[in-house]
Amino acid sequence: MRLTVLLGGVSAERDVSLSSGLRMAAALREVGHEVTCFDPAFGVLSADTERALLAAGVGSQPPALAELAEMRHRSLSSAWLTHAAVLGAECVVLGLHGGQGEDGTVQAALDLAGVPYTGSGHLASALAMDKHLTKIVLRHAGVPTADWLMAPPPGQAMDAADVERVVGWPAVVKPSRQGSTVGLSIVHAAEELDAAVAEAYRYDDAVMVERFVPGREFTVGIVGGETLPIIEIVPAKALYDYECKYTPGMAQEFVADLPPETVARMRAYSLQAFSACGLRGYGRVDFRMDPDGGLWCLELNTLPGMTPTSLIPQAAAAAGLLFPALCDRIVQLARA
Repeated sequence: MRLTVLLGGVSAERDVSLSSGLRMAAALREVGHEVTCFDPAFGVLSADTERALLAAGVGSQPPALAELAEMRHRSLSSAWLTHAAVLGAECVVLGLHGGQGEDGTVQAALDLAGVPYTGSGHLASALAMDKHLTKIVLRHAGVPTADWLMAPPPGQAMDAADVERVVGWPAVVKPSRQGSTVGLSIVHAAEELDAAVAEAYRYDDAVMVERFVPGREFTVGIVGGETLPIIEIVPAKALYDYECKYTPGMAQEFVADLPPETVARMRAYSLQAFSACGLRGYGRVDFRMDPDGGLWCLELNTLPGMTPTSLIPQAAAAAGLLFPALCDRIVQLARA
């Protein structure tokens, strides 16, 4: 099949996207597809550029905001949509993360162009990218999620008394429409709140303050309407942050050892959340489990990472689905 992998872009998750997209491209070539790699910021990647970027991997920190701003200034903007590599593809494989690649913008453009693509549609992508709206839908669907507040606009101080009353300490402060824990902080006292909110506003114009759920962290991958083995995550630091996610050795990730009842409950909540938010194809649902065994849904990922340390490939491998077959399955779901 003639495929084009969209990767890179100009979001804070650019480096993660390059790693995901290039690995998917190599895997899809391995099973016989004709694959072009296309960066909406710069165009078609040469074989030499692909090799260099793949070797570089993902750094321990996201790209600097100034670097991303410069990329946006000289990028191809919306011209990528009319490129032959996109319009001529039998299917576009979305290796993008964050920004317009994951918020429904790219999906809506491909819908208008009539080009099939992997992952969820534009409405579900926009919803799942917005953690505030996602939590409203989860509550309505009966999927437990931690209490939260939205921060006031930049320049207005957030009322620490409201945070203490509704959320309590510690609290998680994060951009509402960002991934890979970019801009996220754990705040332990009122005097830390303003700085954390300001940091989150560097990456988004909406900021959430959420109750911190102590305990264990899990993720459930879904491919073609079926859940993969549940993966437990034990980071080397208190927070499963960008560095822990993309630096080998900074987190232990393994098939969870849980009672059958807990496994069934987490899988049911995952499918419930997936359906309520209108996701399709594949995705990932993240949870915390408190010391009393309560499950709390953190968020949904419509384009989960496919890097060497990412969780969906690990879960698929545990189910006997190796990476090339996983990528091919994702494409076949999109074509169907």
